[in-house]
Amino acid sequence: MKLIFNLLIIIFITNQTLSADWERWRGPNGNGLWNGPQISQKLPKAGLKRIWRTKINPGYSGVSVSNGRVYLMDKETGEEGKAYERVVCLNAQNGDIIWKFLYPVNYKDMGYGKGPRASVLIHKDKAFGFGARGHAFSLDARNGEKIWFRNLSLEEKGILPIWGFSSTPEIIDGEIIYHAGCQPLGSIISLSADSGSTLWKAGKDDKAGYAPPLLIESREKKQLVCWGPNKIMGICKEDKSIVWEIPYEVKYGVSITKPIFHQSIVLVSGYWHGTRAIQLSEDLQKAKILWSDEDNIRGLMSQALYRKGTCFMLDRSNGLTSFELRTGKIFWRDNHNLTTADRNPQASLVWVDQSKGEVLALNAEGELVFLNLNKDGYKEYWREQVVAKTWAHPAYSGKYIYARDDESVVCYELPLD
Repeated sequence: MKLIFNLLIIIFITNQTLSADWERWRGPNGNGLWNGPQISQKLPKAGLKRIWRTKINPGYSGVSVSNGRVYLMDKETGEEGKAYERVVCLNAQNGDIIWKFLYPVNYKDMGYGKGPRASVLIHKDKAFGFGARGHAFSLDARNGEKIWFRNLSLEEKGILPIWGFSSTPEIIDGEIIYHAGCQPLGSIISLSADSGSTLWKAGKDDKAGYAPPLLIESREKKQLVCWGPNKIMGICKEDKSIVWEIPYEVKYGVSITKPIFHQSIVLVSGYWHGTRAIQLSEDLQKAKILWSDEDNIRGLMSQALYRKGTCFMLDRSNGLTSFELRTGKIFWRDNHNLTTADRNPQASLVWVDQSKGEVLALNAEGELVFLNLNKDGYKEYWREQVVAKTWAHPAYSGKYIYARDDESVVCYELPLD
């Protein structure tokens, strides 16, 4: 009887793992950690099995998966060159388009103007989005019907970044948080999930950055770490005050990657001014620079991973770089093996078994790479071309990867042990 009970528990846990959805940017918890199935270290002789491929339009928006459906955003060009941002919902099993939601948009004078950047956030049968020109909205995730729709650039004086609004909305305590640079009071703005009405604004900066805020907690106190064009700051979730701030003016305002927080250390990194490691006090009330490196560790778009005191980040000049979080000491570099050297090298890295150091990475060339990362080195198991060149983040759900480029979205089956 005990054996049967244990087997039932194993089956239940396995089913829960395999059915886990990817309802937000960078996974179930937005931290690049996926408790998925055991990926095989051997690639099938015939390569990865493609389940389906569906034509879409250009865009940088990542892929989300929820309740058997796939969500993304792209840009459609209509008659006489009129542009529309579009939300697309597809059947996760066969790639058939279930519904589309479009609205007109003007990309004039905006760099990298091929499409929206932010991923779609799915929460309680609602799809929340953020367009490159500041359109914030909620749709019924089941049928695409509009629930509410706002232009934060116009209504809340959100100042457009050089390359458009890019931060995926976050769901925190039932509120939808946007990094929209709303003036005069807020880098971030909280909207009601039900009505879209403004709840509060906080974290004064002169315009929006590109990075979503990070929620951290200590002693039952919640704080939002926000990295904007001019500073890194901790905002008290309760009274919305700025608890601490560290000046860090970024060239072109490109505060892109979401801050990470481990060992009471906040880490951010940019191309032109390098990396800052900020030590927070135990109660999160005080902050100081622990170390900085403007020459040797310079990330931009690719999110860093953390494991057992070690960070793994895609450096502009040297490729994937492993370094100690507490000191910045560099352990190794891969010399652009994971993804080719470029003006803007990119790879979307996700832990698939953090305990073993196993990672799935979709690089800028559209190759899916299965590898192991640890303090001592880099080991690649296999790589396979799944899409064309892309900066968009993929989604993982069950035993599948869902990825997109500027022409199509695809589903591939992952090899399992």
